[in-house]
Amino acid sequence: MKPSTNRMLNRVKSVYMFISKRGTVTTQELVEEFGITPRTIQRDLNVLAYNDLVKSPSRGKWTLTQKKVKMSS
Repeated sequence: MKPSTNRMLNRVKSVYMFISKRGTVTTQELVEEFGITPRTIQRDLNVLAYNDLVKSPSRGKWTLTQKKVKMSS
């Protein structure tokens, strides 16, 4: 796996875990927490949403879905 792909997967996993701990977060909170651009965080959220792991109940806010996830370290 390419290093850039590995970094992206680790970041997406970290975003998922952050949302899991907080319950509901805004896109801006994620941008500030991870120090990345709004576009990058949106791409990460799109990956999670495509896999039915997060949803946006209102514009700019994100929460987890009921889908169960098995996390590896």
